[in-house]
Amino acid sequence: MTLTETAYAKINLALHARRRREDGYHELETVFAFVDDGDRLSATPAEADALTTLGEFAGKIDDPFDNIVGKALSTLPHGRGWAVKLEKRLPVAAGLGGGSADAGAVFRMVERAHGLPDDWHARAAKLGADVPACVLSRPSVGTGTGTELEEVAVNDLAGCPVLLVNPREPVPTGPVFKAWDQVDRGPMPTGTLRQIALEGRNDLEAPAVAICPVIADVLTALRDTGPFLARMSGSGATCFALYDSEAELQAAAEKIASDRPGWWQMAGKLR
Repeated sequence: MTLTETAYAKINLALHARRRREDGYHELETVFAFVDDGDRLSATPAEADALTTLGEFAGKIDDPFDNIVGKALSTLPHGRGWAVKLEKRLPVAAGLGGGSADAGAVFRMVERAHGLPDDWHARAAKLGADVPACVLSRPSVGTGTGTELEEVAVNDLAGCPVLLVNPREPVPTGPVFKAWDQVDRGPMPTGTLRQIALEGRNDLEAPAVAICPVIADVLTALRDTGPFLARMSGSGATCFALYDSEAELQAAAEKIASDRPGWWQMAGKLR
C-alpha cells in the first residue's frame, strides 16, 4: 500500500510579535492559513525507515537522514518501517513552513495508517513551533510560540486565489527575530479570517527587509498586480497576494513571470 500526502504551504496571514521571552523564544500571535499545494510525499512499507528527496529544492536539504521528515517518523509509531519519497517543491528558509509542512504530512499519513497517539500535539511541537498547525493544515490562530492553537471560527477565505512569490534568497528565521525592535504594536485583531488578515500585520517584515532588501521589491511587484492583500509570510522571504478572482490571479502570475523570470512562484487557493 502506498500512502500519498501533500505538505500544504503555510502562510501567516498576520504575525504579531509581542515580546521576547526569557527562554529566548518570542511570544507571538499569528493566524496560519494553508495553500492547496506544496511539497509532495509518498510512503510505502519497508524493512527500515528511508528517505529519498527529489525536486527543485531537494539539494537544499543538507542531510536527508537528519531531515525533519526522518525526525517525524522516529517520533511516531508506524510499523516496521517506511520508505518515504519527498518531492521538495517549496523553497527552503522561505517563510512557508516547508519542513514543518513535510512533518505535518507525515503525521497525517501515520494517522490514516495507524492513528496518532494522544500526545501527538506535544510530539509535533518538539519538532518545531509550526508543526502542530501544519498537522492540522486548516486556518488557526497560534499563540505562545505558535504552538497553542485555536481553529478560526469563520473561514471566509476558503477557496481564495493566492499567489506565492519568492526571490530565491533564503532568509534564516533566527537573525530576523533577533533584528526585531521588540516594540509591541498591539494584539492581533479578532473576527473572520478575512478581517484578521486585512486588519493585521507582520511585525517581522521590517527586520526581514533590512536583512534581505529584495523582499521589498517582491511586495511592490505583488501590490502592483491589484490584490486585496499582499504581505510577507513568516520571517520571509516569500510574500503572498490574495485576489478576488481566478482571472486576477492568472494575470498577476503571468506578469510576475514575465517581469521577474528568476523568481519562484506558486499559484493556488486557500484551504
